[in-house]
Amino acid sequence: MRSPGLVTLLALLVVASTSGCYYGHLAAGQTRLLWGRQPIVQLIEDPATPEPLRQRLDLVRQVRAYARTLGLDVGEQYTSYVPWPGDRLVTTVVATRPGEVEAAGFRFPLIGRVPYKGFFDQAAAEREAEDLRAQGLDVCVVPVAAYSTLGWLADPVTEPMLRSDDLDLVETLLHELVHATAYIPDDAEFNEGVANFIGREAAARYLAEHGVAHDERAAEALARELRERTRDSRQLAEALQQVRAEVEALYSGEPAGPERDAQRRHIEQRGRTTLAQLSLAGYEAPELAERIPLGDACLALRGTYTDDLPRHEAVLADLDGDLTAFIRRLVRAAEREEPRAVFFAPDGAGSTVSNRPTPSLD
Repeated sequence: MRSPGLVTLLALLVVASTSGCYYGHLAAGQTRLLWGRQPIVQLIEDPATPEPLRQRLDLVRQVRAYARTLGLDVGEQYTSYVPWPGDRLVTTVVATRPGEVEAAGFRFPLIGRVPYKGFFDQAAAEREAEDLRAQGLDVCVVPVAAYSTLGWLADPVTEPMLRSDDLDLVETLLHELVHATAYIPDDAEFNEGVANFIGREAAARYLAEHGVAHDERAAEALARELRERTRDSRQLAEALQQVRAEVEALYSGEPAGPERDAQRRHIEQRGRTTLAQLSLAGYEAPELAERIPLGDACLALRGTYTDDLPRHEAVLADLDGDLTAFIRRLVRAAEREEPRAVFFAPDGAGSTVSNRPTPSLD
């Protein structure tokens, strides 16, 4: 699953005068990140830089150049590197209210509602999760290797990003650059869904054309591997969307109580059986089916990235597969009053579709 954009961190730019430990925590973490930046160009040219790191940073530089040709706003994004410790840059928390599979969300100045809340300190994220559970909410806690400040700051590449393989690194960079190019307040589902779609589609095209210079496999083989991952992701998304739809139907049709809880457990078990039977290239389906979290909050988070996938595919098909035109359409839509309606309209000029209002945890 692609990492969340974590646009909540932008709140620190507009609440400098706001007191509170959460904003202070964000400001301290972001400051630490920015002060730790090292220019990628210098690291590549420095003979003391280990060759594996040099190769990965050179890949970042090449992907930035490719992203620019697609019309993504690369700015100063990913021109620096931070050797951040651990397996994550931040930890995010997602919560749902009882009887719901939509993220309750958190509201912040300027950026509006987002479904997740990010913490640089994992222990702080776990404390937040416990507080939300004590309020009766279901909670999903997720490690995140990358996030975007939407182009407001020059985001660096971090060590957790580079720990992923080349395919994931290329896709992550392109995903996050979409966030820096276009952002729609109060619609994280659209923002994450379209970034997820463009990131994967652009990564496949980049690898098919260029491959990875230090990888012995041919560009075609790398692109084929990414297509297999895409098929895996699509199968998983469809299976999990089915589970989520069944849970949502249950909640809307049955009153809370032991009977509904029993039916909820039955839906989850049926979903795991379906997952175990999938034909996946990159996973052992039975093992994945056993360990994947299927709580309401985790289902809500996955929906954030995949619910609009068929509609994005339809838009790209209408544009004859022109990904640059797709990105131009996204940028134009983000400037309109009803961006989602504009983007998904047959001609990109607008329709009766509107954003779905959702509550948030203030």
